Amino acid sequence: MKKILLAAGLLLAGATAASAATLDTVKQRGQLVCGVSTGFSGFSLPDSQGQYRGIDADYCRAIAAAVLGDPNKLRFVGLTAQNRFTALQSGEVDVLMRNSTQTFLRATSIGLRMGPVNFYDGQGFAVKRDAGVTKVADLNGASVCVAQGTTHEVTLGDFARANKITFQPVVFERPDTMYQAFFAGRCDAMTQDASALAGAISVAPNPGAYMVLAETISKEPLGPFTRNGDDQWSNIVAWVHYGLIEAEETGVTAANADAEAKGSNPVVQRLLGSSGEFGSRLGLSNDWMLQAVKAVGNYGELFERNVGANSPLKLQRGLNGLWNRGGLMYAVPYR
Repeated sequence: MKKILLAAGLLLAGATAASAATLDTVKQRGQLVCGVSTGFSGFSLPDSQGQYRGIDADYCRAIAAAVLGDPNKLRFVGLTAQNRFTALQSGEVDVLMRNSTQTFLRATSIGLRMGPVNFYDGQGFAVKRDAGVTKVADLNGASVCVAQGTTHEVTLGDFARANKITFQPVVFERPDTMYQAFFAGRCDAMTQDASALAGAISVAPNPGAYMVLAETISKEPLGPFTRNGDDQWSNIVAWVHYGLIEAEETGVTAANADAEAKGSNPVVQRLLGSSGEFGSRLGLSNDWMLQAVKAVGNYGELFERNVGANSPLKLQRGLNGLWNRGGLMYAVPYR
């Protein structure tokens, strides 16, 4: 019996050590290594000073602030569609925050764990405004720029077969070269997540000459990926997201977070660490979400700053609005 108990104890200890591996590594290193795209306006794109800006970049900062107390203790690694999952599997990055679509096969076949959806999107098409194209069916027989190794490449073929139309795919290894080709006139249309297309057009040589069709042909739920078997770290990544949603829902912002932490709202007290011991359950300080919100703001602030109506992308909240305002963003309760 003692041997059985000892073996069980060793197995449990081994599992606990494995589950805490990434958190321990990040703390010992004193820096979060975050995998992002090589350049999507509004999501992760270096500015004129070389600093990554966008929704994905801000999520990386929020995690760094939650774990290390400082959003600047962070290194970004730009990844392509081809090497993004391998980089996470190999440990090159701690978390993949690279506008990656969540699918059945990605959930079951690549040894990675999908986090909560942080942006609801759909595959769209960009065309020239003077092309006379108003719907996807108008592109029958058209050449379409598409990035290799993405869900868009597969969905493009699926849609064509299901709707008995023909596309002539022009495949590119990198999105930036795809953009250059489309704006140079090599393709009649370009397909990608509608938000990414809006971002590409916003920095095009002549933005007014292009538009994104209103029609989308797929569901593209975007969110972070972590490694399987690392439950503690996966929970941290997930609950940072839920915390940013809860902060918006309760009116906590980057500017008022310190004051709200001293307030009387019990939900906000738990969220910001004024009561309860939620941080210790994840191996973090109790003010972990206070640090995250102070670093990037709540989800609404993050959205509006990077892709919202006053940003170059000018996107509406739509499905990315809060659940009680007609959207799908819903935080699991902090209790």
